[in-house]
Amino acid sequence: MPKSQRLEDYALIGDCETAALVGLDGSIDWLCWPRFDAPACFAALLGETGNGRWRIAPDEGGVCTTRSYLVDSLILETRFETSAGVVTLTDFMPPRGEACNLVRRVVGERGAVALRMELIVRFGYGATLPWVSRLDDDAVRFVAGPDMAVLRTAVAVRGEDMKTVADFTVKAGEIADFVLSHGPSWLAPPPAIDAARALTDTRAFWADWIAAGAAKGRCPPLARRSLITLKALTYAPTGGVVAAPTTSLPEKLGGVRNWDYRYCWVRDASLTLRALMSAGHFD
Repeated sequence: MPKSQRLEDYALIGDCETAALVGLDGSIDWLCWPRFDAPACFAALLGETGNGRWRIAPDEGGVCTTRSYLVDSLILETRFETSAGVVTLTDFMPPRGEACNLVRRVVGERGAVALRMELIVRFGYGATLPWVSRLDDDAVRFVAGPDMAVLRTAVAVRGEDMKTVADFTVKAGEIADFVLSHGPSWLAPPPAIDAARALTDTRAFWADWIAAGAAKGRCPPLARRSLITLKALTYAPTGGVVAAPTTSLPEKLGGVRNWDYRYCWVRDASLTLRALMSAGHFD
């Protein structure tokens, strides 16, 4: 994984069909699209940044970073405090609709913060360089084999050294949205979504789910947080529970015992189901 990251520095977001890992530095270093068991399009977790990642962060050094999930949700907020101001980066994946979407929203809290966006799409676990083109609505499309990803944002982006980048400034009260969508390459591009509406819908989805069980009001916040994490590891079309969203991470650094935990292992899934049912979640 990137030398600046430790495994414990990653936070999980997902849509109950796949999941992404977000680092403390604002970099998404792992995402298998469109399913848990699909090849990764961001694989910096297993290699280097050139194997695929999506980073949004302040352009200057000396940044103070804090983060947390919105209460009873899988919506991640990362707060960057710099000498010039403060911005909050909100990362989430809305419940699956016509396509799989990954939304990143930058909100200015104080001052004016210069940021840099760097998107490196590499399908096939970092092995495949996609064909990049502009669509009529100025979206950027990435295509390789059966996979397509489309980036939509009002921020001006450009190609640079086989990457898609942007340098922009967010002032207090301003919002910059980035939406990356996945779809089959032989079909029309996935439709655009409204980021603000998607945020509202995603928050409602998780709030409704946790309220449907017995945990709301009875279990402490950390227990509800654990239940939401377990729910995020379920594959909605079948109910199968993956042991983890990652693959090929050794049990011991430098060791050879590497496992693909994106399988639904009988033992692991049984323990997960027991925990969910104990909290009143049977469906």
